[in-house]
Amino acid sequence: MATTSNQLGLSDALSSAQRLLDSLSSVILGKVEEQRLATMALMCRGHLLIEDVPGVGKTMLARSIALSIGGTFRRIQFTPDLLPSDITGVSVFDQKNGDFKYRPGPIVAQVVLADEINRASPKTQAALLESMEERQITVDGVTHPMPEPFIVMATQNPIEYEGTFPLPETELDRFIVRIHLGYPSFEDEVAVLEAQRFAHPIETVAQVVTEEELRAMQAAVKEIHVDEAVREYIVAIVGATRTHSGLYLGASPRGSLALFRLSQARALLDRREFVLPDDVKALALPALGHRIILNSSARIEGVTAEDCIADVLGQTVVPGAEPGA
Repeated sequence: MATTSNQLGLSDALSSAQRLLDSLSSVILGKVEEQRLATMALMCRGHLLIEDVPGVGKTMLARSIALSIGGTFRRIQFTPDLLPSDITGVSVFDQKNGDFKYRPGPIVAQVVLADEINRASPKTQAALLESMEERQITVDGVTHPMPEPFIVMATQNPIEYEGTFPLPETELDRFIVRIHLGYPSFEDEVAVLEAQRFAHPIETVAQVVTEEELRAMQAAVKEIHVDEAVREYIVAIVGATRTHSGLYLGASPRGSLALFRLSQARALLDRREFVLPDDVKALALPALGHRIILNSSARIEGVTAEDCIADVLGQTVVPGAEPGA
């Protein structure tokens, strides 16, 4: 059987993705699914929210991705006194030329780590919105494009709330996926001690994917076939979050798009040219969990976003299955 150009493109994209995953696994021991989700976010040109306690590898994951794709990396430490201009940059008057010159802020990089993003004021948090959605920033009325590739990886501590400002729904909705790294297993933590005995593994990470290969990988994701029944399944799941009795706010159409694109990326990583309902089910929580808001009664009863997503999946008919099966 002849090999089509589409199959060759998918094969090359899979090879690039596997090299990236191998590079990440050399630094982040264990956490295979979390590494896959971070890779999927990059493959979908999306942004990543990492919600976890300090010291579990959030910064190392971001740095590993930046080094592996040879991209510029900037870390922004969010604090209550951080100003929007500290992120986007400023226009400075050039006395020699008699005009204003733009000095880029740290947001102008290919991989941006927004560390402890919920410690900054809502006004400063909002400075990220335009760059994340439109891939551009506007300073003093002048628009500046973001570099490609461009991914924001934001972290927040879900335990400590003192001195923090919860992210607004509009900003949460712009993260294609949310992951939790969690503590390593006993065996993995022992391996971490040995791996860092003399030096940190991050010091040996080199570029494994070129910019051209990354673009090809992102283009290949869009070639993965999604059957109409699976598309309707995605919309049915997202629609069910809007009518669920335990939710005050359901997921937006951006959530449907995120689930759609992530499912394509997962299929590619699993060496398939088509999306299965199982891809959608596996990604429902990381793609939608941060886009929904529990109502007061659900909070009082101890219901979680994971419970609501599981309930929605249980009530939504899977393509090809009999209702009630």
